[in-house]
Amino acid sequence: MVASDRTPEVDGPTFVGLLERCRFPPPGTEVDCAVSGGPDSTALLVLAVEAGLVATAWHVDHGLRPGSSDEGAMVARLAADLGATARCVEALVEDGPNLEARARDARRAVLPSDVLTGHTADDQAETVLVNLLRGAGVPGTAGIGSPGRRPLLGLRRHETRALCDALGLRTISDPMNDEPRFVRNRIRHEVLPLLADVSGRDPVPLLARHAMHATEATHLLTALVADVDPTDVRALAELPDGLVRLALRGWLTLGANGLPPDSASVDRVLDVVRGRIRATEVAGGYSVVRSAGRLSHGHR
Repeated sequence: MVASDRTPEVDGPTFVGLLERCRFPPPGTEVDCAVSGGPDSTALLVLAVEAGLVATAWHVDHGLRPGSSDEGAMVARLAADLGATARCVEALVEDGPNLEARARDARRAVLPSDVLTGHTADDQAETVLVNLLRGAGVPGTAGIGSPGRRPLLGLRRHETRALCDALGLRTISDPMNDEPRFVRNRIRHEVLPLLADVSGRDPVPLLARHAMHATEATHLLTALVADVDPTDVRALAELPDGLVRLALRGWLTLGANGLPPDSASVDRVLDVVRGRIRATEVAGGYSVVRSAGRLSHGHR
């Protein structure tokens, strides 16, 4: 990404409609923003500053392509133009299997836990489909976790790009976003356009609305097992399988860094609870073991 040679001038009408659909904290709040340099995260930083927040831009360099270290300097220049501060950190990962998951884990290790991200309604729709295909159940189809850290979920991807264009900001185009080896990319470039063609309508608002309803349903379901200790096998013995699965999903989600588990993993852990097996592996590199009437999990 290359910032313009001047501080971007804020055009009131350009921002008002966008900010009305964003969910930023009150003006004056100090926030951290994850800024890769793409149009979504660049728009996040620009809108956060326009919303009156005291913003710090965090750029993570994974070292996956030549010149990636220069992108942090570009983000820092933009932050300076906007009156924000910047932090550039390295979290190097090697290309190979499970690259998306490993890069995500590497970012989480170096970013503040409450960092804001530039996920849009388009990302929400893609996540619903990804989790549906993973068999992640109702919690998975609630979409992206921690909506309080995703202030741009009410915006579309074409709007963030249009904002950057209106301000004369060039942004980074990550070639990995076009690689068909990643499921999310195929959903973005193949599945969603096909759904639009078949249905004759834009599926993104429908999927984003589904995520909202699934979130409400998840909150209601979670309340049913709020007082249940999912690691206490004896406490789970009297509960029906459906409620045990609910309790286990919440526990496994926390253990998997916020990613909802797939249904097969939950069913295997239910087998551990019921004593049919003593231990099992679950998606995300975790194992679950039953010992002395308790469940525990950890990395394999």
